[in-house]
Amino acid sequence: MKKDTHPDYHVITVKMTNGSEFQTKSTWGKEGDVLTLDIDPTSHPAWTGGNQQLMDRGGRVSRFKDKFKGFV
Repeated sequence: MKKDTHPDYHVITVKMTNGSEFQTKSTWGKEGDVLTLDIDPTSHPAWTGGNQQLMDRGGRVSRFKDKFKGFV
């Protein structure tokens, strides 16, 4: 088997949107890095029933609404 064909698999910390954290193994980042999530199962409408609004990153939703207002 060839050496160095597999990525480094190490422990990272995942920080959820509600502030809770857990450790898991991943190929993302380096050993001990913290992965901060913008959307997770506690905040995504697919799991929460659509009660929460997603954050408008960079005004995309606003630009879309402005572009297509009065369209129908």
